[in-house]
Amino acid sequence: MRPRQIRAGQFGRIEQAAAPIDTGRRRVGASGKGRAGRKGQPREQGQERGWHTHKAGYRTFLGFLQPPAGLPVILAPLRFLEWSARQGGALLALGIFAGLFIPPLAALFRDIVTITVAGLMTLVLLRVDPAQVIAYLRRPVLVAALTFWLLLAMPVITYAVALAAGLDGPLGAALVISATGCAATSSPAFARLVGLDGEISLVVAVVTTLLVPFTAPPLALGLMGIDLAISLGGLMARLALVVGLPLLLSIVIRHLVRRETLRRYGPAVDGAVVWLVVLYGFGVMDGILAKLLAEPAWMLGGLALAFAGNIGMNVLTALAFLAAGRRVALAGGLLAGNRNMALYLAVLPAATDERIMIFFALCQFPLFLSPFLLGPVYRRIRPA
Repeated sequence: MRPRQIRAGQFGRIEQAAAPIDTGRRRVGASGKGRAGRKGQPREQGQERGWHTHKAGYRTFLGFLQPPAGLPVILAPLRFLEWSARQGGALLALGIFAGLFIPPLAALFRDIVTITVAGLMTLVLLRVDPAQVIAYLRRPVLVAALTFWLLLAMPVITYAVALAAGLDGPLGAALVISATGCAATSSPAFARLVGLDGEISLVVAVVTTLLVPFTAPPLALGLMGIDLAISLGGLMARLALVVGLPLLLSIVIRHLVRRETLRRYGPAVDGAVVWLVVLYGFGVMDGILAKLLAEPAWMLGGLALAFAGNIGMNVLTALAFLAAGRRVALAGGLLAGNRNMALYLAVLPAATDERIMIFFALCQFPLFLSPFLLGPVYRRIRPA
């Protein structure tokens, strides 16, 4: 019985290639046998990208997995990472609740939190174009003002509020330390997601991340005298290592890899960042469910304080910078509320008060959920 030739468009496009492709039945290659390769016919939708496309014009399942023509099949997982980047908000929320309600999963990733944070910082800094950041510094006064406000003014204000409210225990100390942190590395993405000023968010997030090893330890340990079971120099050195090593690695990678290549695979890198944050969310939830069941009142109070601190710093900063424009002010508020607690969870020693570390873990809930909770608010009050 004569073998039947597979026609293009029957189960997806058979892409033309320079070398023949062995289909297992008959060789279909550059000769153009089949509908897709006949001369004089218009190119079908998707051919220029090299994806499998149904003759009706929609993408087939094979097209979802197939990389562009000429690239190795092993690159197909990049498509999954690109999809993950587009679904980042949902995956982050899923990750933190999975870590909370599946204790074995949280325990599995508990010991790699530091490594995960270092990898996360490397990929985030790799996606930052230094030339772009320098170009964004055309508003140096605004960048300097936001940086000063986040790293120096907000910790002092939070310290005064905590004292006035009688929060002089571990929860009060943890709240003040959270205010000394740099802006979360996810803040620029969150700002763009809710329609705020992503440009200023990117610059301030990068600048505060690079400066926090030099500002947070003197404030927390020196000025405010909070006991973190580590010396001032030790905390500065650990923070500098967790920030400096990823910065160095990102610079080396950027030097070795062509800029076009980094730009082409940028969405896949963003997807990898999402999954590293998900793994980090798994690890920081270790022991949280057990603590919640054992001391529900304390844990719910800590969670309420985490949300109050996030929203309070957000609103106060937005009001303070309202003269700079509503989009900038709202972006600054988002930066102030969403702080990077991952650095502290990665560098503080095991002897640190457990309740301080638990509060840092609880701070992940307002951070991870902010795109969902604040998105509708920003859509109503931001300028058109």
